[in-house]
Amino acid sequence: MPALKPTSFSAHITWLGYVPDRAASLRSTPLNEAFIGFGGIEGEDHGGLTRLSCGRVTALYPRNTTIRNTRQLSVVSAEDLPIVAKTMGIDAIDPADIGASIVLEGLANVTHLPPSSRLQAPGGATIVVDMENRPCTLPAPYLDEANPGKGALFRAAAKGRRGVTAWVEREGLLKLGDEMRLFIPDQPAWPPLAETRL
Repeated sequence: MPALKPTSFSAHITWLGYVPDRAASLRSTPLNEAFIGFGGIEGEDHGGLTRLSCGRVTALYPRNTTIRNTRQLSVVSAEDLPIVAKTMGIDAIDPADIGASIVLEGLANVTHLPPSSRLQAPGGATIVVDMENRPCTLPAPYLDEANPGKGALFRAAAKGRRGVTAWVEREGLLKLGDEMRLFIPDQPAWPPLAETRL
């Protein structure tokens, strides 16, 4: 039996984008289609096979340690964006302002997809879910441009609705409107055992 099982769940790509130079801006540039290689979207400044470790993994490594890049893509839910906007008291959130790579519509609870789940496009391009992308303060200045004084609310408002980070397992083309099918690991949730004293 395969270790990854197909589900009846899928979602359509409603938005694609990439960040060409994060030193200049963390805002995404919209795309109609994107080739995803093993390093992520072509031209994406968050791409590459490796990255320097950040505060998210300081329990494992000192900052700026070279590690595998499992944060090549930022995947968010089209259903969650209006909820986050409403919580912030604004009309809408432009995916570009939060540095999104892929916006998916039709898949509930994207932020809590099981790690190692796969999303596969019709042509075979496949991405692997790393983990929840916990919200931070970096999008605040971009959100403030359209909604002065509201950007600082994003971090709290997006809790549990920020989406996931992902990396590319199979190269290929993604296009607006593509349906991505969900595959999940065929395993039970991990039940931690009580500590055994020697």
